[in-house]
Amino acid sequence: MARQSDATRALLVGIGITELVVTALSSASPRQGPGQGSGPVGRLLGPGSAARGHAHAHSHNGAAYPPLDVPKPVAEGVFLVDSALENALGAVIGTRMTVIRLPDGGLLLHSPTRFSIALKTALEAIGPVRHLVAPNLAHWTFMKDWQDACPEATTWAAPGLRGRGQVRRSGLRLDHDLGPLAPAAWGEAIELVPVPGGAGFTEMAMFHRPSETLVLTDLVINLEAPKVPLPLRPVTWAFGVLAPDGMPPPYLRAVIRWREREAAGAASRLVALAPVRVIFAHGRWFERDGTARLRRSLRWLLD
Repeated sequence: MARQSDATRALLVGIGITELVVTALSSASPRQGPGQGSGPVGRLLGPGSAARGHAHAHSHNGAAYPPLDVPKPVAEGVFLVDSALENALGAVIGTRMTVIRLPDGGLLLHSPTRFSIALKTALEAIGPVRHLVAPNLAHWTFMKDWQDACPEATTWAAPGLRGRGQVRRSGLRLDHDLGPLAPAAWGEAIELVPVPGGAGFTEMAMFHRPSETLVLTDLVINLEAPKVPLPLRPVTWAFGVLAPDGMPPPYLRAVIRWREREAAGAASRLVALAPVRVIFAHGRWFERDGTARLRRSLRWLLD
C-alpha cells in the first residue's frame, strides 16, 4: 500500500539507506531491558492480531521488539509502543512510538505507529489521546489513521512538514507547527530542542522533565549486531548505525551538517539536559546511562 511504502522510505530519510537496513535485519533475539521485549518478529499480521503483541516467527525478520503494538511503561508517565513496518520484499523494520502522559492526564503520541482499535483502547486506559506529534519530515505517515480515530486530538508538526506534497495529498490535518518553545497545552512538562539540517529537515527532540527522558526519532539509530546478518555487519558498522555507535546513517549526517553550527549547538544542549534515558525510533534505545551514551552517538556532531 502507498502509506506503508511511504513509512518504509521514511525510516532513514533515504531509500538506499532504508533498503540496506531492511536487508540487514534478521531474527536473533536481543537482550531484554525495560520496555524492550526480546524474541523474533515475523511476517506482519492483521491490525487486530498485531495489537495483541504477536508475530509469526520468521528466520529473516527480527527488527522489532515484541510485544508489538501495546503500551509498555518505562518511566513515570512515559510508555513505549514498539511496532513494525513491512517492506515490499517482506522484510520487517522495527519502529517505535513514545507516549507521554501530560500533567492534565492527556496523552501525547510522539511519532505515531500503526493504528489499531486494540491499541487505542489500551492507551485510553492510561489517558485520553489529546496530542499527535510528527517530529520530523519522515515520521508522520500513520498520523492520519490516528487523527480519524481521535478527531479531538491536536496535531503538531515539525517545521516544513505541511508543505510536503505527500502530506497534502494524504488528507492529514496539521493544526500547528512546532517551534523552539513547547506548547502551553503540554503543561510545562516537555522541553523542545529543534535539531536543524538542510533540505528542510528538522528533528524536534523532546525532553520530558519529570522523568528526565529524552525522546528522539532518527538522530540516533542503534541496531543490535545479533539482529544483523554477519556478512552485513561490517557495512552497518561502517555506516555507524550499529550499536554501540548509535549514529544516524551517512545520508542523514550529511543533511544535518548543512547547518552544522546550529545543529552542534542543539546537540550540546541535548547532552547538557543530562537525560537518564534516551528513546528513539529504531534499534535498542538507551534505558540507562543516557547522557554518556547520547554523547557517544552525537560525537560526529559534537566533535
